[in-house]
Amino acid sequence: MSDRSSNDRDRLDKSDAEWEATLTPEQYRVMRDKGTERAFTGKYWNTKTRGVYKCAACDQPLFSSETKFDSGTGWPSFYAPVAPDAVTTETDYTHGMIRVEALCSRCHAHLGHVFNDGPKPTGMRFCMNSVSLALEEDGKTGPRDDE
Repeated sequence: MSDRSSNDRDRLDKSDAEWEATLTPEQYRVMRDKGTERAFTGKYWNTKTRGVYKCAACDQPLFSSETKFDSGTGWPSFYAPVAPDAVTTETDYTHGMIRVEALCSRCHAHLGHVFNDGPKPTGMRFCMNSVSLALEEDGKTGPRDDE
């Protein structure tokens, strides 16, 4: 996880009109307007499929299924990004709370929020919106080794 300013070299910038033409209305609401999908409704909240979760807006790899865990929150949760610079963070002061917002480091799409109540080894919970993710399956079958 990196600070927003440290990964601007590969940043993908598009206009709002370009994003609206590329994303579904729900993706735009969540990823560009920083919305949240309802808990237990997203495509990936309960999936056990192996693979890499990429940004639904720009296809950047974000999370591995190897770091996905059941947080009980109704959103897909991961304890670490696939690479330290894949996800950037900003302080989010909306809705009368102070939270840490998770963003794709490439296109700056809103992914969800980060909390410090996750499992070992990081203690972090990257609580993501399914609509912000696209799963690229790795073709392996069966449960992960830790399931």
